[in-house]
Parts: sequence; structure tokens; C-alpha cells
Amino acid sequence: MDPVRNPYAPGAGQRPPELAGRDEQLRAFDVVLERVARGRPERSLVLTGLRGVGKTVLLNALRSAAVRRGWGTGKLEARPEQGLRRPLSSALHQAIRELGHPEQDQVDQVLGVLRAFAQREAGADAKLKDRWSPGIDVPAVRGRADSGDIEIDLVELLTDVGGLASDVGKGVGVFIDEMQDLGPADVSALCAACHEISQSGLPVIVVGAGLPHLPAVLSASKSYSERLFSYQRIDRLSRDAADRALCAPAAEEDAEFTDDGLAAMYAATGGYPYFIQAYGKAVWDHAPRSPISANDVAVAAPEAERELAVGFFGSRYERATPGERDYLCAMADAAADRGEDPVGAVATADVAAVLGKKPQSLSPARDALLKKGLIYSGERGRIAFTVPHFGRYLRDHADPA
Repeated sequence: MDPVRNPYAPGAGQRPPELAGRDEQLRAFDVVLERVARGRPERSLVLTGLRGVGKTVLLNALRSAAVRRGWGTGKLEARPEQGLRRPLSSALHQAIRELGHPEQDQVDQVLGVLRAFAQREAGADAKLKDRWSPGIDVPAVRGRADSGDIEIDLVELLTDVGGLASDVGKGVGVFIDEMQDLGPADVSALCAACHEISQSGLPVIVVGAGLPHLPAVLSASKSYSERLFSYQRIDRLSRDAADRALCAPAAEEDAEFTDDGLAAMYAATGGYPYFIQAYGKAVWDHAPRSPISANDVAVAAPEAERELAVGFFGSRYERATPGERDYLCAMADAAADRGEDPVGAVATADVAAVLGKKPQSLSPARDALLKKGLIYSGERGRIAFTVPHFGRYLRDHADPA
């Protein structure tokens, strides 16, 4: 098959040629946008799921839907070492520019508040604060969103931004990727701000995406967060959706899969969108002709697995210290010893038993892996990989240090 015409696109956050299996989420978000446009109350949205299920792709698709409605939008990616003020300020600056408000004086007033919010970073060097702004030319407005208390400031800022959007009959959407990496104070402030703007009926929504434990992070910050957000778990694709993700792009290039080829692809990928693209690309390049068969999948599988081993699994494994790698491998072994899926959750006590150590002595390694986003804890005393098929990779490729 001609590699130049290969339609598959394995890449971090890269939209696949066919966004299959997400119609329900897209339709639901259209309803949210319409309700907000009509002044009806609506909750902000949180997408959760493992790595490689397409959360970032879906987040971008939802943002595009908001842009098509004429909304102002901004996006940021949370990072553990970075506070919320500066990236959020840049995102909101872009959203305000997209609104196209006709009254420049009102726009300048909100931009001045935004600049004051951005520069009021506790503990930052004064000269650095004075130099930095999210590309805003107007002077900072004093006495609004600049108290230094992130919760107070964010409520005031989003209230002003929401008022600006309401004036022109539009909305503002803030899209936050890797939301679980926000610091505790920022999470609390974001929940409080979402609570306030929902009570005020302002046309501002937050759409967050993160790992499966994100709801627990939000709930630990504000108990009412369970009712504040609409939670949607993004999982692997059904067999029908996975087939569509493969067949629709192939058909655009006058190619097709046999039934056994599609079955082999689903068995190899487990329906995970990133794996579908990675295997799709490898199989296309190796298949001599259409239709693509199960034999073609078998021939190309080692190439796809090598690619995933380096770019998807290996890069994450390399981030762990030797002691942390021992812990990861013990997780995979603990699941296998109990006859469980290595992707699923295992008891921390079982991991300790594999390593022949007390659970308390392993807390530093476990906590470090949690902070690095390699594992998560959905319930007390149990942990799981954030990456699908990571346990299988560890058992097949990784050697404990």
C-alpha cells in the first residue's frame, strides 16, 4: 500500500481522520451550548479516562463546536509545577479577543482586570510581575481580581468575563487539559468560580479533561463538586466504532479491510483510539494490497508494537527511577498472579507482597508515581496504571532494576 496515502494519524492529541465513537459527547455538548445561549442553567463538563483514549482530541473537538457557535474560547494544559494564573490569563485573553465585543471601553476594562489577575502572583519577583502580561496593552485595573487570594480573584475575573460575553449574546468556554495536575488551591478556586457563575447564570463554562481520579481530586477540594460538574468517562471504542475508525479513512483512499482483518485489529488494539491509529498506520504500510487481512495485521504487528514500546510506553517507563520501575513491574506481576487484567487496579498490599516489603516502606515510590501520572488511585488501597496495556508492556519488555 502507498505510504504517502496512509490515512492514519498516531500522535499526541492529533485528531484522527474519523472521530468515531464520540457522537454522544458531541451531541450533549451542543445541547449545553444551546442552553447557555438561551440563558438556561448548565453545568461545566469534566472528561476522564486513561491515556490514549482520545480525551485531548475530544476536548479540541468540543472547543471547535463552541467556536462555530461564535463563542470566545481559550485552552490551557495544567502542569504540576505551574500555577493557574498565567496560563488561564492567556487563555481568557484569547477568548475575549474571539468575542468581538463592539464596545472597546468595556473590553479594555475587563482586559485591565485580567492583567491585574495575571500579575498578582503571590511570592513572585516584583520586577518579573511588572514585565509579564498575557499580551495585554491596557494598564492593570486595581482593586478587582488582584487580592492575592486565588479563589476571590478568579470569581471576580470570571464574573467580569461572563458579563462581557452576556452583553454580546455569546458565551466563553475555558478548556483545561490534564486538569488533575492543578494545585489544590487552584482546584478549589476553579470549583468556587464555577459554582458562582452557574448561580449567576453567566454564559461561562469550564470543560476539563484528566485521568480517571480527577473526580476524586475535585471532590476532595469542594464537596459540592460532585453536583457542580457533568462527568463523562471516555473509554475505549466499541467494536463498531473501532471498525468505523479504520474503515472510513481507508475508504477515502479506495481501500478496505476484510472481516477477519477488522477482528484482528480489534484484538490487537483493544479498541483504544491511539492504538488503533498506531496499528492502522503500520498495517497500511506493510499490506501489499487491499483488502487488508488478518495476515497483514499479523505481519505488521511487531512494527506497531515497537513503535508503541518506544513512543508510548517506553517514554513513560524512562521517567521512573529504578525503585519506581520495580514498583511498576510488581504491579503488573501482582495482577498476573491473581489472574487479573494487568491494566486493572491491584491492591497495594499485593504489590508489597510481590516485592517482599511492607506497604508503608513503598509509599515514597507509590506517591512519586502518582505525581508523575504513571499510576492513579481510584479507591483507597488500590492502584492502577494510567496507560492501557502498560502492565502487558512491563511483563514483556521491562526488567526490574
